[in-house]
Amino acid sequence: MKFVDSHCHFDRSDAERVNAALERARAAGLVHAVIVGQFQGPGDWGSALEIAAAHPDFFTPTLGIHPHEAARATEADFEHLARTCARPELRAVGEAGLDYYYDHSPREVQAEVFRRQCALAKQLGKPLVVHVRDAHDDCEAILEEQGLHHGVIHCFTGDTDAARRYLDRGFLLSLSGVVTYKKTEALQDAVRFAPLDRLMVETDSPYLAPVPYRGKKNEPSYVVETAKKVAELKGVSVEEVAQVTTANAARLFGFTVA
Repeated sequence: MKFVDSHCHFDRSDAERVNAALERARAAGLVHAVIVGQFQGPGDWGSALEIAAAHPDFFTPTLGIHPHEAARATEADFEHLARTCARPELRAVGEAGLDYYYDHSPREVQAEVFRRQCALAKQLGKPLVVHVRDAHDDCEAILEEQGLHHGVIHCFTGDTDAARRYLDRGFLLSLSGVVTYKKTEALQDAVRFAPLDRLMVETDSPYLAPVPYRGKKNEPSYVVETAKKVAELKGVSVEEVAQVTTANAARLFGFTVA
């Protein structure tokens, strides 16, 4: 079986553990991962792209401004984002979106920064990696306004209605370890509803470790547990989930799997 982690984070504090984490990932059957670069503050974009460059056979990078940090972005940062995302090794814009759970940035600022990244993705012809929490109606409205039909709702935790609306827009849904948690019946129903050929699996590491690793620092190798849960919910084999979700990720982000 070959798995892809469609959304993970490694940064400066993780640099020393990357090699060990990649060894464990490969041992678990992972052949690739999408490493998401994030704006940290004015002029600071972390080290995800450098980590990806050191492991080009395993990592495909993206870059974006998370809604938590939207209010801190300057015009120089937007210019840097546009230049960097235009590079061929950058396969997507994001993660970008709306987070009304924490509201670390004012909602109107989140919306404007999200719109700018939607426009950038459309201009570059690259997929958009969307973060959305407690904001599905506004998120969908902005995607409609911007004419976006190409991307992924990462760490999807919505219900069947939200899933249907994103799928109808042409977006894929990426599932994290949250789907393995108790009291996520609405999400699990959405997974049963969504076609397997529109799904991916992710860790969002170092966050959201799946059962039985919940409470521990997450890493790409744990994506296998999420795939097992998806297989259970869909009534198919883990092998089929691995094959289809890996093909979906490779197609969306434009990498090849050996």
